[in-house]
Amino acid sequence: MKVFACFLLLLGLALSAAAADVTGKWSGSFNLTGPGGETKDSEALLVLKQTGSEITGTVGPNEDQRFPIAKGKIEGDKITLETAEGDDHPAIKFELVVEGDHIKGDASGSHEGQTMKAKLDLTRVKS
Repeated sequence: MKVFACFLLLLGLALSAAAADVTGKWSGSFNLTGPGGETKDSEALLVLKQTGSEITGTVGPNEDQRFPIAKGKIEGDKITLETAEGDDHPAIKFELVVEGDHIKGDASGSHEGQTMKAKLDLTRVKS
């Protein structure tokens, strides 16, 4: 039984060490659903820097309009990010999954009493 427990521990360490580094630019689609069910397709740009399990950087629709990540972390292939609320934008929470050079997931936010949700589909920008 001890051998099996050691094997599981080593396997867990190997899998966590093999977690993808998401540092870099990620670009793709941001499909927004508003409070009334209306939809809007937009673009998304994430510029991420990973240090261990912490993620910092910016999110937004393009290079000219980006917002800092207030909280960000990665655990295995799961990424959670949050931006702070500003005068002209809501706080946004992201729940994403890394699949190689692809990130997919959901975002949600509230602003002035209205809740919005979005689907993201991003690919790593090759440098």
